[in-house]
Amino acid sequence: MGPAHCTEKKEDRVCYAYDAAASAYLPDAVVFPQNAKQISEILKLANEERFAVIPRGAGSGMTGGSVAVRRGVVLVMTRLNRILNIDKNNLIAFAEPGVVTGHFHKAVEQQGLFYPPDPASSEFSTLGGNVAECAGGPRAVKYGVTRDYVLGLEAVLPTGEIIRTGVRTAKGVVGYDLTRILTGSEGTLGVITRMTLRLLPLPETIKTITAFFDKIDAAAETVSEIIRHRIIPRTIEFMDNASIRCAENYLNIGLPTEPEALLLIEVDGTEAETASAVNALELLCLSLGAARVETAKTKADAANLWKARRAVSPALFQYGPHKINEDIVVPRSNIPDMVRKISELRDKTGLFIASFGHAGDGNIHFNIMLDKKNKTELEKADAAVDALFDYTLELGGTISGEHGVGITKSPYISREIGSAELHLMKKIKVVFDPGGILNPGKIFPE
Repeated sequence: MGPAHCTEKKEDRVCYAYDAAASAYLPDAVVFPQNAKQISEILKLANEERFAVIPRGAGSGMTGGSVAVRRGVVLVMTRLNRILNIDKNNLIAFAEPGVVTGHFHKAVEQQGLFYPPDPASSEFSTLGGNVAECAGGPRAVKYGVTRDYVLGLEAVLPTGEIIRTGVRTAKGVVGYDLTRILTGSEGTLGVITRMTLRLLPLPETIKTITAFFDKIDAAAETVSEIIRHRIIPRTIEFMDNASIRCAENYLNIGLPTEPEALLLIEVDGTEAETASAVNALELLCLSLGAARVETAKTKADAANLWKARRAVSPALFQYGPHKINEDIVVPRSNIPDMVRKISELRDKTGLFIASFGHAGDGNIHFNIMLDKKNKTELEKADAAVDALFDYTLELGGTISGEHGVGITKSPYISREIGSAELHLMKKIKVVFDPGGILNPGKIFPE
């Protein structure tokens, strides 16, 4: 790699010892490769010398997926940051994993095209990390998640071979779908070095409305009713009162802090389609208990609302030095049940608990703010997470909608995945990584 792109200095290694999950594991070295060939040579060396290699994008993951739990070398992918081609004729793009997702959004939109996956971290997370975690985001309710837009990959296997998977066409069913196996594998099966991504035409018009509710149950019930009325917004975001107050205290943009909840709803399409959808949504929300409904008059007004929604997660640190951040998903019709359960846990524990997220697809982010040095608080928080996960599975949901498993959720994976299925997954890992050198200690309990 050369001294400019490989470091063993402690002050450098500390910078890559943690991600957004806030658990620190100091690696032995940090390297910054520029191409697949360099990564291949590093992985071959790792197999010979028996050291771990941990792929890393921007380090914005919430479950510890990019930390060096068994020391080794952190492989930082940010130098592979080129958008290689945007093909307007075939609605596809070719990009490297270090491209910041928000930059990619802007680049394709300048060409009149649209890449729907939009995690809340899109201004700093990278496409490679999004693919590795199968990131979602607010627009998933209408457009799906990252895996729905990955047509093909170039990746380096843990043994050093460079493979190319998938197609650049709308259809393709030759052989096993290795693209889908790698997408969402959390950097445990291969290092992604290039992606073929599906694009859509850019919608003509976007309208944003906000519905404020004095009763949180009414907001939760409204989510299901919107879909039942055959209206498919591109986003239906939910914020409880704690989240609203938190965002307003952080940004001071004039959000009212009295409502128990709000829904941030966005529709897109032609001018006629969006006008019709906005009218229907306003009437429906008011009929179901919204105290008031407002439509953003300008793009700046809409941007302010999204700024508030995206600010909730970092703003929560006003209320405690540590955060437990879970992203459960339940069937949309069970959102009212989950909202009531969260309120019950808040009352029972006395902890500061905020819930917000992508209600349109049942994905609720459940956040507990606490001081982990306080043993009593920590015990209450752990019990609340246990209760939340059990209830999520009881409702037919999943304990992770978009954050992955990493290390923080691996102790719970057997609650959702059966022993036969887990055994099969572990065998897949061995086939791809017989030496166990790529991102070890992730997904499966130690």
